Formats: sequence, C-alpha cells, structure tokens
Amino acid sequence: MTQTIILWLITLVGLINFVHLGLYISGANIYDIKRMLKSGKRKKAAVGRPFQPHMTVLIPAHNEQMGVIRTIETVRNSTYKNLSIVVIDDASTDNTAQLVRDYIAEHSAKTTARTVHYNGKYIREFRRNNNDMPPIVLLAREKNGGKAAGLNYALKHAVHGGLVMTLDADSSLAPDAITNAVAYFKDGRVVGVGANVQIMEQHTILGLLQKFEHMIGYRSKKFYAVTNSEFIIGGVGSTYRYDVLKSVGFYDTDTVTEDIGLSMKIVYGGNKHQRIVYGADVVASTEGVQSYKALFKQRYRWKLGNLQNLIKYRGMFANPSSLYSRSLSFYRIPMAFISEAILMMQPFILAYIIYLSISHHTMGLLLGGYITITLFVLWNLWPDENHGAMHKLRLSLYAPGMYFCFFIMDAVQIAAIIRVLFNVRQLTSKRDHTATWTSPERAQVALPAGGV
Repeated sequence: MTQTIILWLITLVGLINFVHLGLYISGANIYDIKRMLKSGKRKKAAVGRPFQPHMTVLIPAHNEQMGVIRTIETVRNSTYKNLSIVVIDDASTDNTAQLVRDYIAEHSAKTTARTVHYNGKYIREFRRNNNDMPPIVLLAREKNGGKAAGLNYALKHAVHGGLVMTLDADSSLAPDAITNAVAYFKDGRVVGVGANVQIMEQHTILGLLQKFEHMIGYRSKKFYAVTNSEFIIGGVGSTYRYDVLKSVGFYDTDTVTEDIGLSMKIVYGGNKHQRIVYGADVVASTEGVQSYKALFKQRYRWKLGNLQNLIKYRGMFANPSSLYSRSLSFYRIPMAFISEAILMMQPFILAYIIYLSISHHTMGLLLGGYITITLFVLWNLWPDENHGAMHKLRLSLYAPGMYFCFFIMDAVQIAAIIRVLFNVRQLTSKRDHTATWTSPERAQVALPAGGV
C-alpha cells in the first residue's frame, strides 16, 4: 500500500514537472513568434510621432565602490537620451559617494550643489548640468535606512513623473535596454516591465550554475508574459510608470524583498486592466554571488521574501474576481505554493528512484531524467537571442553536466525553505526591514563588448 502511494506521488510530481516544461517551452516559442511579428509593426509605426517619455534611472548603493561607476557608465551610454540618473548613496563607509562626486565633477561642464533637509539632518545633493549628457544627481544619505527606504526617498524627492527604472549598483545595461523598455509603455495597459537579467561571466562552477539558472528562469518568463500571469519583477532593470508607483505608495518595508513586494502590490490591484510584462530585449547583467555561503544567504532572503509576499497577497489565490486573469489566480499563484512543496519532496523522491533503479538493476528512470533535463537546458540555450553562436556552442559543452550541478541549487533552495520553516513567524510578521542593508562581496567582472 505504501509503495503504491509513493509510486502515485512520483507519477503526479513527474506529470506536473513534465507539463511545466512543456508549457515553458511552448510559451517561450509563442512569445518569440509574437515578438517577431510586432517588430515589423514597430518599424512601420516608427515614422509617426516619437514616444519619448522622461526616464529616471535610480541606482541605490551602499558600499559599492567597486561597481557603481561602471553602472553609471552603462546608463550614460544608453541610446535613449531623455533620461536622468539618480544615485542614492545610503551611508556608505567606503568611497562610493566620493567616487560619484568625482565622476559628476569630471563629466560636467557645470555642477551645482544644494543642501536639503531630510529626517532631521542636512544632506548635500550634487547635480550635474550639461545638456549633451543625462543629468546625474547624488543623494548622499547620512543614515543607512535600507534599500527600500532609499528608493522611496528618491521617488518622493528626485522623481517628478514619466518612467522609473531601478538598477543595482553592481549591474549593467545593454545600450538599447532603456529604449526597448520605453517601447513597451506605448501600450497604455502596461504599467511595469521586467528586464532580461543575465549573470556576468565568472569562470567557476558557482558562476556557471547561476548563469544557466538565470537563463532558464528568465526564458520561462516568456510563458508568463504570453498568459498574462506574471507577478514578480526583480530589482535589476525593472521599469514602472511613476504615477502607478505613487498610487500604491511606493515600496513597502515589511518584507525582505522590496522588489517582489512592489510588483505584487501592483498586481494585487488587478492584472487585466493593467499589466506587468517581461521584456526579453531589455537586457541587463549583474554579478552572481561569489561564494556558497553568500548563495545560501541570498536564497534564504529570496525564499523568505517570496513567501512573505505570497501570504501577504494571498487574496489572489484562486480568486474568481474579474480583476485577475484566470492564468494568474488559478495557475500561477497556486503553483508558486505547490512548487515549494514539490521541492521539499524531491530528495525523498530521488532517493526512492535510486532505490528502485538499484533493486531492479536498471538505470532507466535516472537516465530518462538526465536526458530530459539536458535536452531542456539545450532547448533553452539555443533559442536565446542574447548569445552568439560560438558562445552557445561553448555553453552547450557544459549542458550535460548541469543536471548534476542543479542538485547543488536544489540543496540550497531546500535549506532555505527549512530555515524559513524554523523562523515561520517571520512569514506573517509586520516587522519593518528598513533598519540597514549590506552589499554582498563583489568581484571585478569585466564587461564584454556592448555593455553587458
């Protein structure tokens, strides 16, 4: 009886995973076809009145002296010119603020400075005035109040409308990323656009693992875009209409992932009349974590923040309201919970499959899983529009080994869930997370030609 139940459970989990893979692959292909058809229409429409709303790029930073100037440079090199840059230095103890001040002075024909009063303290604000390049503002805060608090301050005091993009200080943009992001907002229903975030080259197993994980994960977002079921936009390269951010009260500070919280808060108001979409051509790159210890810490924060927000906005779960698409409320949100349960069961399922393979003297089940995952990795790699043929060929050589490497990530994710369960009160607590924030260990990662 027990064995029968286990076999049925394995079959059910396998079926869910198989359907998932099929949906992701077919959804991504449909997205690619629709994008090709739209690109032709955009070229014909380009002869009309240009759509060029003002874009403000927010770069929050705390102890980011190793990457902040590189990040600013990639924004300055954007093909989109109607923009400004705001760097929020949140009480850095390194040379972050000074490097930005020096950069502003070096690249300005004229620099103005003014003192603003905030939270009982005086803050020096430096502004670059030069018509040929985007203006740069440095908001130097004297208190480490957390990333969300820093972004909220900038949104309230340094942004006055148009579109807003947030970019981590260890990230980079492709030259056409902002131009492509802006184009999505020609559709009045679009209120937010998620970027296609890639991991910068790191010649380690950990770096390779993160690169493949991001590539596969972001390709699956094409399926969510096609079915209008997206509810998560990460912080790197995310773009919103300013008036929408203002209407929802900007970032909340009661969860550990302010970016997930913001996108879910917007979607909670309905995703039929307003949409969050994925922009495969809004290409950004970011550094992966540098150690397994940092990976454990990062994934625990992501897991905790994701579950905090799923519980906070649980009203979308199987909600028949006309505000939500059926794909969101009856598929995407429920699967967010179910996938966590499946992940927890995977070690036991794998152990039982190994037991069956040994006891029946066959490796068919394990071999079938290995072939399926390897083909899935290759299927995600080769249609990718952001890698050249030689780069894809080189990455293809690693694909057969990724099946085993993914077990590392599964172990990290399972450890994160277990840690969350041991701290279950944090899931529903309303604790303010604006106290402080720290930046992870950075590496000097060189950018390839083209900016990302």
